[in-house]
Amino acid sequence: MNYVEKNLIPGEELVFRTGLHWSVLVGPVILALAVAAGGVACLIQKDMDFLYAGAALLIVAAAIAAFAVAKRNAVEIAVTNRRVIIKTGMVSRRSLEIMLAKVESIGIDEPVMGRMLGYGTVVVHGTGGTPEPFRRIAHPSEFRRKVQEQIDAVKQ
Repeated sequence: MNYVEKNLIPGEELVFRTGLHWSVLVGPVILALAVAAGGVACLIQKDMDFLYAGAALLIVAAAIAAFAVAKRNAVEIAVTNRRVIIKTGMVSRRSLEIMLAKVESIGIDEPVMGRMLGYGTVVVHGTGGTPEPFRRIAHPSEFRRKVQEQIDAVKQ
């Protein structure tokens, strides 16, 4: 069970969920592949010292990839029928929970690649608070639309 589901209050329903876009994995995967290639190159040598170095490089490559995936999965963004919930962090956690009535605006910034691939920066403005930017979020336009729909539903 994830953070959002654990922290739903009675009568609250999950409307939309998103997180970091898959593009955040591109850099770490390229790095992991480069390290793994070095490991494979070491393994095909006949020397025993290269065998240990190759195995170590393959382990490092797997660790780089696993850490990147875990870091991506550590960000949860959700819209419920009562609030907006954003949680970031693996070891130390940072969460932002804003009641729908307190959401002043939600801005999105989508660069050209973001528009093509479906990611952008979401900036949540709560009443009386400072703007909170969250970068490389998947489906930012749909997130904003769902928040606006829920705000309209609460007002009626």
